[in-house]
Amino acid sequence: MTLQSDVIGNDRYIPVLDHGFVGLVDHMGSDSAIVNAARVSYGNGTKSVREDRGLIRYLVRHKHTSPLEMVEVKLHLKLPIFVMRQLVRHRTSSLNEYSGRYSVLTDEFYVPNVENIKPQSTTNKQGRGGQLSVEDAAEAHMMIQQATSDAYDVYTQLLGEVKNDEYSEDFQGITRELARTVMPVAGYTELYWKQNLHNLFHMLKLREDSHAQWEIQEFARAIYRLIQPLFPAACEAYEDYIRDAKTLSGMEVNLLQSVINRSDELGITFAEAFQGTVEDFASDTEFLDHFRLSKRELIEFKTAFGL
Repeated sequence: MTLQSDVIGNDRYIPVLDHGFVGLVDHMGSDSAIVNAARVSYGNGTKSVREDRGLIRYLVRHKHTSPLEMVEVKLHLKLPIFVMRQLVRHRTSSLNEYSGRYSVLTDEFYVPNVENIKPQSTTNKQGRGGQLSVEDAAEAHMMIQQATSDAYDVYTQLLGEVKNDEYSEDFQGITRELARTVMPVAGYTELYWKQNLHNLFHMLKLREDSHAQWEIQEFARAIYRLIQPLFPAACEAYEDYIRDAKTLSGMEVNLLQSVINRSDELGITFAEAFQGTVEDFASDTEFLDHFRLSKRELIEFKTAFGL
């Protein structure tokens, strides 16, 4: 398995976490390839668009995605198995992964920094939140280190590479495909990952998001840093119309229109108009029922508009 130290200093690679990395192996196409694909599709209809940037922004804004599928990126990734499991849920890539059946696994495990060890969130069932005491975080860090070390010791014993006094000296070891079953998901894996730009943008939108697990956010940010120079116009459009955009439901649009109308009529700020709209109702429940919103949707609306 490739070591992180092997790629440090290579400007096509970015180290991530304690042993991982993201590397740019190859790419096909450019911003111009996206534009050319679109113009073949639309024919004379796009000749009025004089700038490639303008056309790319139009395509992304209106979700004309097929031209973005004409360019591809091939990445070299090394990441913890539990992060790989999140990544592979994006079933729109071609990949080939390091095999624990053919090769002996390494003793590289992801051990989070003490400051990243946190308790279970009280509001997010699948995330971390709040703070542990310094003592508890340090103890958890030590426990993770010990557990991964113990697992690797058992793995090497099962392979027959290390003898254990508790077992027969004649134990010859078992196959790699079975010995690996004791390895934890903190272990690192390595793969090549090829994906077109449309689907890569979709993956990045989800995995760069603040609600995603911190570790996969780090990999998503590294991937984006590598591809941004390759497709500057497309990445600019991605930031404006996908990553930093807000999607509103029909109910949220109704609320937004009500608040804007109130703000215009009374000459008050948006925040004041929102508060006044809430106060029009006898209770929060009546307000939510009127606009057909859940409490969570209201929280997300307020967050989106800084209320």
